[in-house]
Amino acid sequence: MSALSVDSVAQSAPVFSVRGLTKSYGQGEATVRALAGVDLDCQAGEIVVVLGASGSGKSTLLNLLGGLDTPTSGTLLYRGWNLGAADEAGLTHYRREAVGFVFQFYNLIPSLTARENVALITEIANDPMAPEAALQLVGLGARMDHFPAQLSGGEQQRVAIARAIAKRPAVLMCDEPTGALDVRTGVTVLEAIERINRELGTLTLIITHNSIMAGMADRVVTLSDGLITGERRNAARVRVDSLQW
Repeated sequence: MSALSVDSVAQSAPVFSVRGLTKSYGQGEATVRALAGVDLDCQAGEIVVVLGASGSGKSTLLNLLGGLDTPTSGTLLYRGWNLGAADEAGLTHYRREAVGFVFQFYNLIPSLTARENVALITEIANDPMAPEAALQLVGLGARMDHFPAQLSGGEQQRVAIARAIAKRPAVLMCDEPTGALDVRTGVTVLEAIERINRELGTLTLIITHNSIMAGMADRVVTLSDGLITGERRNAARVRVDSLQW
């Protein structure tokens, strides 16, 4: 069963169901266990903030959930589909259709305008939104014909968000999305991410070491040494512009 055909089978099931997930690198005495047995469910429409220090396993978890890597052991289901056992063709299909990625660095093509950078994704997606609509969602309607060099760091990151969500992904994965930005610009970027979640209903996972972001989440998961050491649900989300930096 493909990652997409599962959608009609298990709309009410968790988007992700993870049990006993491990990931090890290397062999013998050089083996590093990045994840040591993680259990986690993620529901459609949630914002989940995953907190942890460098080396805690949070980026490894994102890579597995995003189909960028495969687990060593355990169960990893995406809407009932066994993502953990998928072959490379299945993972490619999953990444292309179901997941949008936002990283700390924007990875825009300098010779293309904001509109053209977003169009790179819309040209290969099955049911994309127009690049203009995606850029409007992140507040860049007036800047869509500017090149990256003509945009601030926060604007470039919002172009990267528009590019990620233009394919209408079920999941938006954000790895330290404000890590290269100052506080004010970071707030603007987080506001764009929150708006995407609210208006599109996209499950949003934010991987960060910055505990201040916890307030904007529905649920906060803490990782340490490859294990979940804490999990809590916020009674209500805090507005991004009200977070205490």
